[in-house]
Amino acid sequence: MAQREIREITGKSILKGNWETFFGDKWSYDFNSVLITKKDDIQAVQKTHPWLQKKGLVVKPDMLFGKRGKNGLVYIKNTTIGDVTATEAKQWIDSKSEIEIELLSGAKGELTHFLIEPFIPHEQKNEYYLAAKTEKDIDILYISGLGGVDVEENWDKTAEINIPLLATKEEIVALISKNIPSEIEDKQTVSDFAARFYSFFKTLHFSYLELNPVVFSGTAVHVLDMVARIDDTAGFLQAKNWGDVDYPTAFGMTALTQEEKDIKTMDENSGASLKLTLLNQEGRVWTLVAGGGASVVYADTIADLCGINEMANYGEYSGNPSTEETFEYTKRVLDLMTRKKDRKNRAKILLIGGAIANFTDVAKTFNGIIQALDAYQERCRDIGIKIYVRRGGPNYKIGLENLKKAAISFGLPIEVYGPETHITEIVKLSLTEQN
Repeated sequence: MAQREIREITGKSILKGNWETFFGDKWSYDFNSVLITKKDDIQAVQKTHPWLQKKGLVVKPDMLFGKRGKNGLVYIKNTTIGDVTATEAKQWIDSKSEIEIELLSGAKGELTHFLIEPFIPHEQKNEYYLAAKTEKDIDILYISGLGGVDVEENWDKTAEINIPLLATKEEIVALISKNIPSEIEDKQTVSDFAARFYSFFKTLHFSYLELNPVVFSGTAVHVLDMVARIDDTAGFLQAKNWGDVDYPTAFGMTALTQEEKDIKTMDENSGASLKLTLLNQEGRVWTLVAGGGASVVYADTIADLCGINEMANYGEYSGNPSTEETFEYTKRVLDLMTRKKDRKNRAKILLIGGAIANFTDVAKTFNGIIQALDAYQERCRDIGIKIYVRRGGPNYKIGLENLKKAAISFGLPIEVYGPETHITEIVKLSLTEQN
């Protein structure tokens, strides 16, 4: 499972789009939300969202971080009637978007995206907390009648309900009904909504979903705050239910490079797994690793032997990618690697490897690497690199032989090893020989 965070407005859009299926026979959900940046003209936005002119508003950043209220990042002037106008909302956004903030987690960054919604008057006693998450063997549903910004301070009064993965609808309803917290007066309403909430969470492949608070007003439901993660590997199953999903860069993280964006797009349109993160453009050790588990082993070993600052990239190509996909992936890595020489004039190290493949055709993927090395051979010679290869799996002997012959013909130093040599030994060997 690949858990991906989504914006609050995206999660609420998914909820609204599927409301009738899961909740519509009993409750209504009046979804009015708009995402604003400092570049937007608030007058133009009001024309497409006329409710902005009629209602008191509340404003907050929508950038994949929590504790906004405790960081003074929820704008509301009057907590009883909510009297923020659209013009005032935009003025507050403009005053915040240019500054850096430091959260309780220590993350820093620029505020760029803000959520504007109607203010919903309500009493604190009517704030409920609902959340669900999936783990290896169970799902966990959380319910509290003491929702809002202080839910963590009252965590001992939050019900934690373990739901077996194969539980029937009747078993789930019974579990929830039996475990509703004593503080909740209208247990039937909350129990019914929680069961439907869990069904929505499960059916639409969320990995984590939190409503805090959610407020009931007769048959109307108001979701005042939401945190959501989805399993992006289910995207092809949920395209209709999710709609157009954006995966923004988390607050405090550097914006993606063009190469990272390219690989991300490839990954989203492939049955294989293609991941690339640029850690340090000045790094000396670069990797082309097949498999997520092997990527961790390589990364840990490199960091242990020469320090994190020497590790240039992190990622993987796995799931039996095609020759063309491997070629395009390798091209991006080589392009980044060969832009400048090592700052100490040492040869750069390219580690090509992975564990012992189960079904990935090693020879086929290595053909893609060979094609990319051919295209970048002159730049590789100019900056000075040495290649170390360790791989096992279907057709690995052919793949190793072909890669070695090609590298030698390109004038690139190379050493190749099969599965008889451990991954960590290859990393150690490359660093020992080059230091």
